[in-house]
Amino acid sequence: MLLYSTKNKNNQASLQEAVMKGLPDDNGLYMPEHILQLDPNFIQNLSQYSFLEIAQEVCTTLFGETIPLADLKIILENSMDFPAPVIKLDEQKYILELFHGPSLAFKDFGARFMAQLMSYFNRGDERELTILVATSGDTGGAVAAGFYQTPGIRVVILYPSGKVSMLQEKQLTTLGHNVSALEINGTFDDCQAMVKQAFLDIELNKKLRLSSANSINIARLIPQSFYYFEAFKQLPKEGDPIVFCVPSGNFGNITAGLLAAKMGLPVHHFIAATNANDVVPAYIETGEYKARPSVRTLSNAMDVGNPSNFARMLDLHLGSDDCSTWNNLKEQISGYAFDDAKTAEIMRVVDQKYGYTLDPHGAVGYLALQEYQQEHPNTRGVILETAHPAKFLDDVEEILGHRIEVPERLAELADREKKADQLEAEYGELKGWLERNG
Repeated sequence: MLLYSTKNKNNQASLQEAVMKGLPDDNGLYMPEHILQLDPNFIQNLSQYSFLEIAQEVCTTLFGETIPLADLKIILENSMDFPAPVIKLDEQKYILELFHGPSLAFKDFGARFMAQLMSYFNRGDERELTILVATSGDTGGAVAAGFYQTPGIRVVILYPSGKVSMLQEKQLTTLGHNVSALEINGTFDDCQAMVKQAFLDIELNKKLRLSSANSINIARLIPQSFYYFEAFKQLPKEGDPIVFCVPSGNFGNITAGLLAAKMGLPVHHFIAATNANDVVPAYIETGEYKARPSVRTLSNAMDVGNPSNFARMLDLHLGSDDCSTWNNLKEQISGYAFDDAKTAEIMRVVDQKYGYTLDPHGAVGYLALQEYQQEHPNTRGVILETAHPAKFLDDVEEILGHRIEVPERLAELADREKKADQLEAEYGELKGWLERNG
């Protein structure tokens, strides 16, 4: 398996190199050179396969013989040990629950797979590997849990001060051991820019082995495609065309869905649901991409003003020019954006109508699907519920006006001591910290 940079298709790397580096030297993103289609019989008979078997089939189709099958099975068994159930609200609306992993967020799928894959590629190398991560909320906790106490690997997580929930913060600041947290006086986009600059710093990379666990790393993206197949198999075969509605911040989750569709999953359409940080929906509508500073919202994990994976979305829809690329993309994806007031209101509506508790991100997804289905009524929609509502306990309980159940593994974090170093949003501060603590 070879991968290329979205900035230069001649800049190629092996799977191991792409996973361990995270980012190409030209600041592009790695993409598979060939995305082969799955056997149509496999797609037709998804219901006959377990989640693990689906993941194995996707991996072997993409990876070829890069990883021996016996080793791949171990990697998958150690990372994919929790379910992704589909919950029916009504005949047209379903919820794909992606919060049954250790950190109660969809990013557990990618983080745990990547931790196992990196550990596999890192075997026999005596040099410590440093994983740099920027988080807007859920990535940090998932990566911290996925890599916790992994031999030969340390994790450094950057998060924006005051812009993640209390329990999200505790998930990434209380583990210790090989996990360090840096509280940045800035936004998620600042954190992401600092991480990217570190990867491009030749001097720093001579001193440290650096890699990324953000969705800029292809090893995070590939396993997120698995649960699109898993969701599809749980729906009735007969019925209206299926659309997936994806709450979107850095756009890795929807890009994984696009990868699944490229491999043959018959998805009718994708819906990108965002909050006030609506850079991509605005592009879909106008054809102009205008990055801007992110603003804080209820659905904080989507507070991203310059989504990294937008480059991959364009790459998957590449046309002869910018206009044809835009046309290709908007044929497959619709975009919607909603403010906090509408988000809170729909959380109350769904709670009362269905007895189902949405987190703020899933609520934005519900709003987007609702609007799309008003325009396209003969569709079945799957909303990706990306995090457990208890991760946003104070906001959710205040909005709904009643208590919600908190899973034990989350409740026990409340009394743990936070440990984080505070830095200004300047790359020099991050570089200095890494050199001092390397």
